Amino acid sequence: MIVSIFVFMACGAVAGVLAGLLGVGGGIVIVPMLDLVFDKLGYADSVIHQLALGTSLASIMVTSVSSTRAHAQRGAVHFDILKNITPGILIGTFLGGLVATHMPVFFLRAFFVCFLLFVAAQMLSGYRPPASRELPGKLGTAGVGGVIGLVSSFVGIGGGTLSVPFMTFCNVPMHHAVGTSAAIGFPIAVAGTLGYVVGGWSVPDLPSGCFGYVDIIAFAGIAAVSFFTAPVGAKLSHSLPTAKLKKGFACFLILVAARMLWNLF
Repeated sequence: MIVSIFVFMACGAVAGVLAGLLGVGGGIVIVPMLDLVFDKLGYADSVIHQLALGTSLASIMVTSVSSTRAHAQRGAVHFDILKNITPGILIGTFLGGLVATHMPVFFLRAFFVCFLLFVAAQMLSGYRPPASRELPGKLGTAGVGGVIGLVSSFVGIGGGTLSVPFMTFCNVPMHHAVGTSAAIGFPIAVAGTLGYVVGGWSVPDLPSGCFGYVDIIAFAGIAAVSFFTAPVGAKLSHSLPTAKLKKGFACFLILVAARMLWNLF
């Protein structure tokens, strides 16, 4: 168990830096690592992946607050966008998390693999939708938030891989999109965590120390470290060549996806 706690803390360190640096949900790293650790701990296979997703979302609550604070100090958070997108985020993520707790594990893992490959392809290509329009109105922004929240709940992330391209498409500067994405991660994490807690409340195969589909020890280990590393990533995002870092990270995601795909079949 002590080794597992150190693994959770290491996972939190990486997730925090990534959340601040690249504007991607730390869940991209947290979920596959928790899948592996929970399996080694002997958890029932029927609950491992949903437990990884719920715990990942719970930890993002802490990571998001820390990262948002660091970006806000640099004036890179658009709170007007956050206000408009949050209603859709809350509804989409909560319902998505609730539905995901009743979905076949195979589907959720396959969906996660496809999402990893999508993110990797996006990073390798360097594609950004042309900044050719303004943000939609309150209703349109909330609708986009619902979609972002739904997808995020299925893969246990803070939504940065979807919200950042959306905002840059709407002429929000890249650094501001990353900072605002960190803030958007908080309502995603809160609503998603609630969905996984409610959906997993009476599941019989969950190990002790779980609050629905949230492993409290794993959450504590990840959150305790990610709170301090997220500001580091946010600071680095304003000084490092993030385009090159994203390409290297994309190659890592492909390897993770390949491993998960191998285990899946």
